[in-house]
Amino acid sequence: MGRVAVVTGGTRGIGEAISLALQAQGRTVVANYAGNEAKAKAFTEATGIPTYRWDVGDHEATLAGITQITADLGPVDIVVNNAGITRDGVLHRMSFDDWNEVMRINLGGCFNLAKATFPGMRERGWGRIVNIGSINGQAGQYGQVNYAAAKSGIHGFTKALAQEGAKFGVTVNAIAPGYIDTDMVAAVPAPVLEKIVAKIPVGRLGQAAEIARAVAFLTSEEAGFVTGSTMSVNGGQHMY
Repeated sequence: MGRVAVVTGGTRGIGEAISLALQAQGRTVVANYAGNEAKAKAFTEATGIPTYRWDVGDHEATLAGITQITADLGPVDIVVNNAGITRDGVLHRMSFDDWNEVMRINLGGCFNLAKATFPGMRERGWGRIVNIGSINGQAGQYGQVNYAAAKSGIHGFTKALAQEGAKFGVTVNAIAPGYIDTDMVAAVPAPVLEKIVAKIPVGRLGQAAEIARAVAFLTSEEAGFVTGSTMSVNGGQHMY
């Protein structure tokens, strides 16, 4: 078997594409999911990739999930922190629960998965962690102070943890996707979506497979000299 890779939120959208790309790379892939059992079952039946259900924002559940995966398949060498939610709204209408839930899952999930896997990676002298940030964590977005803050936090978390892992053969990188053609983006009203696409220099939405290919590179054996980096995959919409 290849190295064990855990992809959170790995059965749908970008996460599904990442799971398939890593499987094609020869990894032993595990897809985490939070609640859609029907989708998870269909995903496993179609791909052969096992799924494990837990809330990545729950610290103890994450530790237990990784312990179970390790017992079933072996130590986890690759983690892709993809799971995330939105609870959009302008600040004066945003509840604390809307703020806290996004921070708990989107940013807290990165901490929880790293806490569960990073020590073992250090001990074995090899590991790959890729955290999925966002263009909105780089540039900000109206009505998303919670989401933008969590994603921006992911970028800082990545740089700090990369420094801890570097001498142990553990790389930590982030990817900041732009607007990708997923179910979430498809739900945006057509007039609004047209305005979004008009701001993308390449003139189209991104594809989930384009994010997955970036993850496949960053988790490869050949990417050992790349750490602490945030790779922007946004069609030129935000350059800095």
